[in-house]
Amino acid sequence: MESYDDDLTKFEAIGAAPLPATSDHGYVDHDGARIRYATYGSGSSAVILLHGGLGHGGNWGFQVPKLISAGHRPVLIDSRGHGRSTRDLRPLTYDLMASDVLAVMDILKIEKAPIVGWSDGACTALVLARNAPARVSGVFFFACNMDPSGTKTIEPSLVLGRCFRRHAKDYAELSATPDQFEAFAAAVGQMQKTEPNYSARDLADIHVPVAIVQSEHDEFIKPEHAEYLARSIPGAKLILLLQGVSHSRHCNVRSNSTA
Repeated sequence: MESYDDDLTKFEAIGAAPLPATSDHGYVDHDGARIRYATYGSGSSAVILLHGGLGHGGNWGFQVPKLISAGHRPVLIDSRGHGRSTRDLRPLTYDLMASDVLAVMDILKIEKAPIVGWSDGACTALVLARNAPARVSGVFFFACNMDPSGTKTIEPSLVLGRCFRRHAKDYAELSATPDQFEAFAAAVGQMQKTEPNYSARDLADIHVPVAIVQSEHDEFIKPEHAEYLARSIPGAKLILLLQGVSHSRHCNVRSNSTA
């Protein structure tokens, strides 16, 4: 595994690696929001990528080319309120965002697909796996908690500050409401404080293949929570990322793991 931009200096300055060109993109109007999606490559096997909180689909710049070269068709979705997608005045919820993913799958005529999720996108992926297992062939996720006990007390750092400032810049450039980043960030933060609230029994109801990826230096998720998820989700596999990988650096790691 080759690390890249460990302190996120380049990420703050110029953002994630650029995505390949595509003509297959658009919006789906769903439940009070306009959801942006794009697909890449000509592979027959769709893989849905769900980004983290405050981010957008363009954060998968390193992973998309690798998936294309492996014969897959990556599908990027800007979560409700994120990137180019809009939101209404209701509180953000993972259930709402999971339903948006199904709406995109419907318009693209994707009956079933694996989901790769990072952080909030990982929470959405697991909610989707429980709510609509017939549409999910598996979940590969980086760093999420499925109840409030799984999170650490967040310590401010230079790396997290750079990540946050990049998200603010991207929001201003992409959003239909570019001057509302503070309100948007507050809405995301409120969702993260109150959701998800899955019990061990809820996790036991997830019956699709799940790979849980936890980094050695994750700033947000307790390692024992990742271990708990692996024990509680039937058949789940736990994968540990070492070599200094952290929560905010997940998408800046060049790895074949998502392929």
